[in-house]
Amino acid sequence: MTVTVLVADDHALFRSGLRAIIGTQPDLECVADVADGREAVREIARLRPDVALLDVRMPRLDGLGATEAVLAVPGNRTRVLVLTTYDSDEYVHRAITAGASGFLLKSLPPEELIAGLRIAARGDALIDPSITRRHIARFAASLAPSSEPPELAHLTAREREVLTLLAGAFSNAEIASRLHIGDETVKTHVSRILAKLGLRDRIHAVAYAHLNGLVPPQV
Repeated sequence: MTVTVLVADDHALFRSGLRAIIGTQPDLECVADVADGREAVREIARLRPDVALLDVRMPRLDGLGATEAVLAVPGNRTRVLVLTTYDSDEYVHRAITAGASGFLLKSLPPEELIAGLRIAARGDALIDPSITRRHIARFAASLAPSSEPPELAHLTAREREVLTLLAGAFSNAEIASRLHIGDETVKTHVSRILAKLGLRDRIHAVAYAHLNGLVPPQV
């Protein structure tokens, strides 16, 4: 299957570079590149790409506002990656809260960007966990402790274990090894966790675990 991608950035040269990089991959296709957030929202609604790469800073509507607008549409299936030069707590928190599936720095090598697009399209792994997890944990540490969300009561003990390991950026294979269960069993647990907690994907499971105090500081 071909993964369709929309690129939104106000720098024409950078957009062209991204389109060229995406074009080198037989399983990826850049279906549009746009210069501002409003145009991105309109074209995503029209083209329904698998993944949208949205720059944080754009005219008319920034990438975070565009992310919120896109992901607020019922039935939306486009996964959003926020792209920026700024490694900022505020950007990461707003991106994840808005519903983005990842946060990537523009300084990433092309091969990592390509890998990120494929991962986002699958929806089964974290994007740049070294950035995302660190910032979510830092933000969560600044919050006052709150009572445990009632929906957590719907998780089994095993599902809570899996959720905690997800928050530690462990892969399915690593979780399977630690819990002495099969990979397919892990996938089943992850699917049930997302469904029970009403989460879009793994990265939001990570955010949820950190923001609700389920992760020890050392994880």
